[in-house]
Amino acid sequence: MPSQTPQPAFVLVRPQMGENIGAAARAMWNFGLDRMRIVAPRDGWPNPKAVAMASGAGRLLDEALLSPDVSDALADCSFVFATTARQRGLTKPVFSPEAAMKLAAEKITAGEKVAVMFGPERAGLENEDIAKANAIISVPVNPAYGSLNLGQCVLLTAYEWQRQVGEIEHETVDMGKASWATGVEIEKLSEHYEERLEQAGFFFPPDKAPNMKVNLRNLWSRMALTNADVQMLHGVMRQMVRWKQRGED
Repeated sequence: MPSQTPQPAFVLVRPQMGENIGAAARAMWNFGLDRMRIVAPRDGWPNPKAVAMASGAGRLLDEALLSPDVSDALADCSFVFATTARQRGLTKPVFSPEAAMKLAAEKITAGEKVAVMFGPERAGLENEDIAKANAIISVPVNPAYGSLNLGQCVLLTAYEWQRQVGEIEHETVDMGKASWATGVEIEKLSEHYEERLEQAGFFFPPDKAPNMKVNLRNLWSRMALTNADVQMLHGVMRQMVRWKQRGED
């Protein structure tokens, strides 16, 4: 069973090599983290090479949550970081690993569920993945050689988590009767708006539609939405559709 210690989930998105998954498990367990999630591993799951590399951290692999896609892996999370070494043209706050894990610790103490996404070894996270995140973690590496492998990136982030957890002041957030919106709720909101805007001809011209949809999802992820906010935004769109239909009658 995973430990009861409050902590972020580390999400490995489409990892390519079992050895790197095992190395990530070791890096996590070095610093007391055991909430691993794996999205669509290239070589299938379970992976004997991951088990061999994990050594004493094999329990993390046994208990890892396997997801078919990023949305499923983030469904219960209210705040998500994406690790990337490159600028992706998306407007998001960018944190150093230290600042990111400080914020993660504060949010988890306040009752939020936080995740950190790590991309596949070859090219990292895609824009469609990063658009689902609330913020970016960028490591200040040598610009002439900025490549970090999966295990290294996980190790660095896990180390900063361990540094931060004993340094924050515990506090609570008065949420009233609301709670932070989860990944599922944000995903349904995105789908609702995309569907209605598609019907209204908003995504034009067609060749620009994919980027427009990514930017729209990026907009939702930058907002600190509660479940009440999400319901209100659904209601706004439903009322606008009803108003238009009445005008056509």
